[in-house]
Amino acid sequence: MSLTTCMLHAVQRTDRSVYLTSELVKALRLTGNKSITVKVGTKSTTLPIRLIKKSGQHMYIPLSLMATLRIPRAGSVLVSSSTNKELRIGPVIGILTNVENGTSPFGSKTGFIRQIMNTSSNKSFVYAFSPRSVNWVQETVTGIIPKEGGGWVRKTFPLPDVVYNRLSSRKAEKSAGMEGFKDRFVRKGIPLFNWSFFDKWDVYKMLDGDDAFRFVPESHINPSAEQIKEMLDKHKFIYLKPTAGSLGIGIFRVTYNPKRGYFVRYRKGGKNVLIRYGKFDGLMQMLGTGRGRLTNYVAQQGIRLIEIDSCPIDFRFHLTKNGSNKWVVAAIGAKKSGKGSVTTHIRNGGQLMTPEQVLRQIYGSRAEQVLTNAKETAIKLAEGIENNYNHLLGELGFDIGIDQSEKIWMFEANAKPGRSIFKHPSLKEGDVATIQNIYEHCLYLSRFRSRRES
Repeated sequence: MSLTTCMLHAVQRTDRSVYLTSELVKALRLTGNKSITVKVGTKSTTLPIRLIKKSGQHMYIPLSLMATLRIPRAGSVLVSSSTNKELRIGPVIGILTNVENGTSPFGSKTGFIRQIMNTSSNKSFVYAFSPRSVNWVQETVTGIIPKEGGGWVRKTFPLPDVVYNRLSSRKAEKSAGMEGFKDRFVRKGIPLFNWSFFDKWDVYKMLDGDDAFRFVPESHINPSAEQIKEMLDKHKFIYLKPTAGSLGIGIFRVTYNPKRGYFVRYRKGGKNVLIRYGKFDGLMQMLGTGRGRLTNYVAQQGIRLIEIDSCPIDFRFHLTKNGSNKWVVAAIGAKKSGKGSVTTHIRNGGQLMTPEQVLRQIYGSRAEQVLTNAKETAIKLAEGIENNYNHLLGELGFDIGIDQSEKIWMFEANAKPGRSIFKHPSLKEGDVATIQNIYEHCLYLSRFRSRRES
């Protein structure tokens, strides 16, 4: 495959030809060709090639053809040629997301989506779109892009070369027809990655049987009273988590002290609640096991984590695939739990720190080795999930803990990780790295990157 960057020009001409400089013809190995199929996303047309005398790598396309191919702009773009019969311009990257009305069309994700578009604006065509904006008959999408001078504008684009799924609500993802909608891209040969949110039990099943399963705490779906009793006797504390939960909502932390009974912590009305039960039956009544309240819950073994100021610490590992189709740890945030909180979530009083700050305080000169070990574990977990998942993954968030014996545990895996850790000023570099890696992975999936390294 030949791949290069060129300057694309839109010109007022009536003939249907593509004009290339000899330098570009040579770079794309098109020497001797009389005609070429020009492809942008799913749109294509076969045109005569005309040489134009000019130094540098330039391409000139008549305005009428720019409109036919739905090429959104002139300027710097990537061009590739896998055979000497086809020339691809792009890639066209589609970000699938929820679209709202107003000045922030993607709600709280607007800034993040703008960052992705800015990263790739001088080489590729990137737009955001909702499921409602696809016209399958015409193979076009009404996409949204930033407007010069601020704001946003809607334009008609070809179907993309690759789709990055950032639908931000589980409800939207589970709505009728969504699986079929996403599957239409795959049937057209358009890679779509980050297929859907994970349920907690899905992750457990995907890793069961994989070498990385040893990093997952003991867990049970829809736990019975007997299972909860057995786990408390064995581990002394457990977590009860909704399978489709996020942000720590609906989690109970249950502790057993043989002399004092059972303690349950949870969050209600923005406050941390702690209740003691002398007898197990009283705890079960409160949790509603007899009423089926723990249906779609997972009981997970509690782990004694490393602490600072008697507050447990865990870590958010943000992993991305890169341009070589390899998993990399792009960013890590450390989260210190708030006093009396069930989880380390910032919204529940947790504090964001850097992993270096935390590990130096606990392990001193061994901090770097402990962090390297945790990174290697995160990569093994990502590979384990990917090996047992039926769709493409390009991004994963792990909630990882280190226990007081220095063993590493993975509590949660997110297919669409949040970005709250990037609010820490020291993690801005990781913020940029995750977006750059996602863009380069889009290049890989859309075949706008040499695959020799992978």
